[in-house]
Amino acid sequence: MDPKDNKHYYHMIGKVAVEKLASLRSKMRDDTATSDDRRHAAILAEIVALAGNRVSAGANETARKEGRNVWVERTSGSHYPHIRLHGGALEDDPIA
Repeated sequence: MDPKDNKHYYHMIGKVAVEKLASLRSKMRDDTATSDDRRHAAILAEIVALAGNRVSAGANETARKEGRNVWVERTSGSHYPHIRLHGGALEDDPIA
């Protein structure tokens, strides 16, 4: 089986990324982080934020499908709140 088709594989990637981010933030608090550590922490922090944002958007999509009210962007009555990604982005409007 291709490990990329395994949910456990992706779960483990996320778990390791969050653990590494915590480690890098600890080094930054202790003022022992290298410039590479700081760059890596910034990338991991963005990945964690984007993942959290996608989970929130997914929850909104599920709630909408169940007929519940959902939060939408202030600039539109139809767009769910999620960060736009370049290259392989989720669609801006999942119900379009």
